[in-house]
Amino acid sequence: MDKINKTKAISIWIFIVPFFAINACLILITNFHDLFPNKENILIGNIFPYIDGGASISRTARVFPTYLIFKPAMFLTAYLLIKYWIYNKSIILTFGGEQKNTKKILFFGVASAICLILHSIFLGIKFDYNLYKLFRRVIMLLFIIFEITAQAYLVHALYSLKNKLNTCINPKILKLKIILVTTLIVVAIISLPFLTMSGFKSFKHALEWDYFFGVILFYLLTLL
Repeated sequence: MDKINKTKAISIWIFIVPFFAINACLILITNFHDLFPNKENILIGNIFPYIDGGASISRTARVFPTYLIFKPAMFLTAYLLIKYWIYNKSIILTFGGEQKNTKKILFFGVASAICLILHSIFLGIKFDYNLYKLFRRVIMLLFIIFEITAQAYLVHALYSLKNKLNTCINPKILKLKIILVTTLIVVAIISLPFLTMSGFKSFKHALEWDYFFGVILFYLLTLL
């Protein structure tokens, strides 16, 4: 029970910290223009990127002073993610023993956290090299792939142990998690052709914000 309580305690912060960080960056860059020494970085107008795709997350978070919020928040989130996946592995081993996907859960979970750290480190650093730009995109793509894979393996493992965990978890919330992860996978597959095409800029930006919210919503459900 101690590991479960620790996992739930960590999970709420994995939701709150990045959600607060990206939205704080958005509010600052659209409403507090005097804080930005380079006026080219500000965004003017009423922007709600979750719907209109008016800006990408990186566009709001990679400049001074917003990166002073975003980068530390992502580093903290990555640390909490590593702890989260370690605790979940321990929970699975406690209730179900070693399973074939236990190591995969930990591997993909920790790998996603490492990708988040790398993305945060290089965000805002400008090099006019196509290889560098490709590297940043690949890191972000790997974060999403590793994160969703870890979540999928975890809900599968928890569902297989639902009878042993019936006093510790809410089966309705577990089903919501399964629906959420399935939705994220389907959306990723459907959106892939659009992401590889030129254009669709607003769609890509809105998808980025909404998809990131969906990914961290997984951890809010853990609390429940």
